[in-house]
Amino acid sequence: MKSAITNFLKPKVTEKYFFDPEFEALGFQFKKKIDLVFGRSLAIRSVDTGSDNSPEIELVNLTTPYYDIERFGITFAASPRHADVLMISGPVTLNMSLPLIKTYNATPEPKFVIALGDDACDGGIFKDSYAVIGGVDKILPVDLKIPGNPPTPIAILQGLLALMDLTKHSFYSLPAAR
Repeated sequence: MKSAITNFLKPKVTEKYFFDPEFEALGFQFKKKIDLVFGRSLAIRSVDTGSDNSPEIELVNLTTPYYDIERFGITFAASPRHADVLMISGPVTLNMSLPLIKTYNATPEPKFVIALGDDACDGGIFKDSYAVIGGVDKILPVDLKIPGNPPTPIAILQGLLALMDLTKHSFYSLPAAR
């Protein structure tokens, strides 16, 4: 009984709060630009077309309390009908080409496509396989490529920031249809 009371009363041991100045600065830059371009939030639909799951692990890391990317206005959509951006990882396999095209067609305009990781950018180590078509750009128009195997969370946020710059210029200089 005595040990239970002393365990309850002694100071709690917790980890220190994560603070990466570069990540924080990028996040707040992104938040300012997202308010200008998309108005409050950016919805991302992640699509895996045959990857080794390393880009998805880094993408999911952004949603954990360690990085907490939602405080900057980035959310993940369960349906492509609610997404602004399709973030595609992995080389496009023969079996996933049709579902990828259907997902792209279900995404409302204006839609943006990001190839996440080396495999999605050019096929990676799988590009000469009989079951792989190649990178995402062989099937869909790609607006941005984020290289790396896997890309780091900071690289993903830098890529999204680059997309905001690209999007801001295209919204003001192009007609409504892409």
